[in-house]
Amino acid sequence: MNKNILIAAGFLVAILIAFFVGRGLNNGEGANAGSTGGGDREILYWVAPMDPNYRREEPGKSPMGMDLVAVYADEVDSQPGVVKIDSTIVNNLGVRTAVAERSVLMRRIETVGYIAYDEDTVQHVHTRVDGWIEKLVTKATGDPVKKGQLLFELYSPTLVNAQEEFLTATRSSNTLLLKASRDRLVALGVSPSGIARLEKERTVEQRVRVYAESDGVIAHLGVREGIYITPATEVMSVAKLDRVWVLAEVFEQQSSWVKPGQKAVVELDYLPGKSLEGTVDYVYPELDPKTRTLKVRLRFDNTAELLRPNMFSRVVIEADGFGRVINVPREAVIRGGSMDRVVVALGEGRYQAKPVQLGIESGDRVAIRGGLKAGETIVVSGQFLIDSESNIESSLARMNDGESIDEAPETVPAMDPEMDHSEQQLPAVEPSETMDPEMDHSQHEMPAVETSEPMDPEMDHSEHQMEDGS
Repeated sequence: MNKNILIAAGFLVAILIAFFVGRGLNNGEGANAGSTGGGDREILYWVAPMDPNYRREEPGKSPMGMDLVAVYADEVDSQPGVVKIDSTIVNNLGVRTAVAERSVLMRRIETVGYIAYDEDTVQHVHTRVDGWIEKLVTKATGDPVKKGQLLFELYSPTLVNAQEEFLTATRSSNTLLLKASRDRLVALGVSPSGIARLEKERTVEQRVRVYAESDGVIAHLGVREGIYITPATEVMSVAKLDRVWVLAEVFEQQSSWVKPGQKAVVELDYLPGKSLEGTVDYVYPELDPKTRTLKVRLRFDNTAELLRPNMFSRVVIEADGFGRVINVPREAVIRGGSMDRVVVALGEGRYQAKPVQLGIESGDRVAIRGGLKAGETIVVSGQFLIDSESNIESSLARMNDGESIDEAPETVPAMDPEMDHSEQQLPAVEPSETMDPEMDHSQHEMPAVETSEPMDPEMDHSEHQMEDGS
């Protein structure tokens, strides 16, 4: 029996020795692995996955309960603001690059406009006498008219009297009176053909006919049959469509680029793939105070009448070139409140955000006045994420140059003893200063106390209860 016990004890001791030896070997290997950080890569520090500003010298947990991530020396560039991104992550972010070019940057103005009548061809119809419109031939805005077409017939007592005076002068054979009456008819708006008919027929017409002086369309109609009009009344306006204006709005910063005679191209939505060419006819002298834009007038021939007034159009004006300057795609610029930046690709997965000074914008290109050299590769897609990471790295580098981050706050500043009620004994409070004696005694089973005498500060409610129970 004793022999079996000794054998079992020896076997147990052997198992225990083997267990502790194996555990020691495993701990040694783990320590070596932790010191090297996986191979020969040197670990600089550990950061929280969701907050790169939270750094520690040893592995552990972040304030959010997540495992800290190791930052290796080969992942950190010595130059501030430079970040290194793995090629797989670059592909996932969809990073695209372009080269900063030095070339002639054309001042290309892309804007919008609307089509209007050529005001040089607009004819406003007024009468020189008052009267009534007895017959209106053109009765709707937009109706086409031809030169010499009857527009309306007017009854005017003034014109009737002038015709009778002319016939009287004709029968009297008074040359001066005849000339004066003829001049009066002309001044009142009677056409030469109307005066010739009056001389031939020798009869007074009660209605005077008014005819169109040119081809066009009725742009405005302000009367109806039977209405009474005066010389101040605009009866109608007739405009031509063989020439039209395009009124474009140019931004204030581009106002100095536009000059009369420059070529312009107009595109309309209802004519896809078709462009109409014209010229800048006039640049208006002042800006619109509401939109802060400069109005530019373009003139276009419209014999086919493809352009209609009030149509919306896209306008491109080709201004003079700006010269050979460094320029980049407009989408590559990260605009800030006080500084503009671009992200430069340094190669081997390294990127750096650089501040730049912008120049003019022309189409999809932006001139660079400083901060970038011709031939440098810049990021045009995904640069916002890279710029954010670059700013974080720069901030951390500046922090390391000053003072290292502590492991944890040393101590919590001591609270004011007067405010720390958990550790300090509250001073006795005089009832006469803070408590109403009548209200306090109503809440406790205590004998009535005269309010005329102050209460004893040392007396508490527990003593009263003892006296009640005795």
